[in-house]
Amino acid sequence: MNHVYSGASNRASLYDLSIPNAWNNQLVIFIHGYMGYKDWGCWNLVSSYFNKKGFAFLKYNASHNGGTIEKPIDFSDLDSFSENNYMKEIEDFEAIMQMVDKKFNNDLAISVIGHSRGGAIALLQSDNRRIQRIATWAAISSIENRFPSGTELATWKKNGSYVRENGRTKQQMPHNYNQFENFLEHKKRLNVERYCRNSTTPTLIIHGEKDTSVTLQDGISIASWLDSNLEIIKNAQHTFNSSQPWGKDFMPKELIEVCELTSSFFNLPIDTRT
Repeated sequence: MNHVYSGASNRASLYDLSIPNAWNNQLVIFIHGYMGYKDWGCWNLVSSYFNKKGFAFLKYNASHNGGTIEKPIDFSDLDSFSENNYMKEIEDFEAIMQMVDKKFNNDLAISVIGHSRGGAIALLQSDNRRIQRIATWAAISSIENRFPSGTELATWKKNGSYVRENGRTKQQMPHNYNQFENFLEHKKRLNVERYCRNSTTPTLIIHGEKDTSVTLQDGISIASWLDSNLEIIKNAQHTFNSSQPWGKDFMPKELIEVCELTSSFFNLPIDTRT
């Protein structure tokens, strides 16, 4: 069931929360990636998987992901998409955490899964003491490297905006130059490497062997900075062989493997934290 929260710039967006009958008092918060949303592809099946393992599961739409309350699937509001930035996505996550703390009175264990761009948002919360564990699925290792550079950056600045085609919907997705200006203003807060190197939060890094959207090197770098192992899923692409739309009632085996690794990691005793 969809619920409304107030995210960055007080923009209303949707989240859903499912709690199993045999709840283990652990909550998983899922952060979607670039050009994504909470109901993309297999993400509802992922939620059901974790519910069956005893976890409550919350996933939400970033407030400026291009969706609306009335039309949350795909991208009906490209103006809001054009104004999105990483700091807004951090504000969205903080708003979700405040809502969770109010609803549960801080009396539960919270773990976070971030996919792709959402993996960076998760890693940038590694100093948040309310979060006990983080899992990244195909996370980007650098925010700066996701922006245009050189001549493309100069053209972006000159024109004030550029578009990138959504490969599935064929929409021309606009990006205002103030996205880059916001990054420059908050460059220290958005430094994934710095947060990883200073992290004491147990973190699981998972990446697909055949990911062409976010290369395996990103996962290797994150694992190196965290001094942690990297779990490589064989024959898996960026979404672990899931897609949108997904008409089946089961996940691809590669995504099941990701879920199994993640749920086992989240179930490790809390006192293993260093």
